[in-house]
Amino acid sequence: MTTRTRFAPSPTGYLHIGGARTALYSWLHARKHGGTFILRIEDTDRERSTEESVNAILEGMTWLGLEYDEGPFYQTHRFERYKELVQKLLAEGKAYHCYCSKDELENMREQQMANKEKPRYDGRCRDLKQAPAGVEPVIRFRNPTEGSVVVKDLIRGKVVFKNEELDDLIIARSDGTPTYNFTVVVDDLDMKVDCVIRGDDHLNNTPRQINILKALGAEPPQYAHVPMILGSDGKRLSKRHGAVSVMQYREEGFLPEALLNYLVRLGWSHGDQEIFSIEELIEKFDINNVNKAASSFNDEKLLWLNQQYIKNGDPVHIAHHLSWHLGNLGIDPSTGPDIIKVIPHLQERAKTLVEMAQNCVYFYRNTVVYDEAAAAKHLTADVDGPLEDLRDSLAELNTWDKEAIHDAITGTAEAHELKLGKLAQPLRVALTGNTISPPIDATVYLMGQEVTLKRIDDALRYIEENAG
Repeated sequence: MTTRTRFAPSPTGYLHIGGARTALYSWLHARKHGGTFILRIEDTDRERSTEESVNAILEGMTWLGLEYDEGPFYQTHRFERYKELVQKLLAEGKAYHCYCSKDELENMREQQMANKEKPRYDGRCRDLKQAPAGVEPVIRFRNPTEGSVVVKDLIRGKVVFKNEELDDLIIARSDGTPTYNFTVVVDDLDMKVDCVIRGDDHLNNTPRQINILKALGAEPPQYAHVPMILGSDGKRLSKRHGAVSVMQYREEGFLPEALLNYLVRLGWSHGDQEIFSIEELIEKFDINNVNKAASSFNDEKLLWLNQQYIKNGDPVHIAHHLSWHLGNLGIDPSTGPDIIKVIPHLQERAKTLVEMAQNCVYFYRNTVVYDEAAAAKHLTADVDGPLEDLRDSLAELNTWDKEAIHDAITGTAEAHELKLGKLAQPLRVALTGNTISPPIDATVYLMGQEVTLKRIDDALRYIEENAG
């Protein structure tokens, strides 16, 4: 049987960076071994789970390109199955009703802490002969009291837990709803998951889940507990460190493959290689080679990586993502030059897609907004004549290509005994409103003949109105 992995987020918020890395590792493991990647929504926490959060998770997975083969499955759709297996454990004496009140449990906990004992349920209802009247019980799993559970973790190695240190956890609440540690076991069993890759904050749950699986007559899957991601201050990555939502990185102008490349390297490496294609990651990734130690998130390194992806990316692919950012600026990229032809002239300068979008807005807006300092310096009376002659030369061109445009600009500059920059910069300001753009002949070419002539006319009017 080929491997089956799963990503099982709780829909109580956005898809965060740690979750995205776990999903990526699970996805890569499945893809490498020709297996199946399952998406499961663990939504049994009815108070905190929201449809908005579900949509945020699905949106994040789609943007990252982590396509799932099965799912999404929702735990709230499987309550009858959980109830069936809870009853099975009860019937076999592997689970029992617990009637302890919250106050009783709290007193128990306080007493244990006072005695410097590990706080845990002491099993007082484990062999109860008579049920107290008027109390809706929870159902607890009857955990073995002897022996050990050995977790053969693919990342951490062998981890041993003594059964005597594991309490009888609740598998169904008093209202009948199942708890996390039970539903996850049933789901992994029914979905035939054979490799569970998840954060190491779940490691303490693993021995309990293994015991439940064995009680249900199942063979436990392999486990790989991924270390946490830390912020630059050495503390667990959280909102205080800035962007931790996957979709926030989209909003900030990162390419999904750059984020994936960065995330995979937070705990895994292949020699000194920094940049990987998705195909290379599938080929080279090995869950056994993930580090045990936590990794620190470095925003500057991610930004550098994003810049490399933008610089070397296929313009068609970049256009797919850039158009969304242009839309955010109120720009329809179909109203100007072909964005795929514009992108190669912008790739060297942009670190993010937000920056790239801002750098090309002048191609798609009807009017130019002049930067005051740029206009004051370059749109002056002494360039009125050269600009007007250049306008006439460009108007006479029958072939609109870079070579003809370049000849028109250089020819006009020579005729007026100007250095090329003395004409190119006023032209650039006339066309873009600022002093920074791709090479001037490329800018003019991309702008198109009709728009170029109109903007030079506008600049000439500006000079006339402000010449004094």
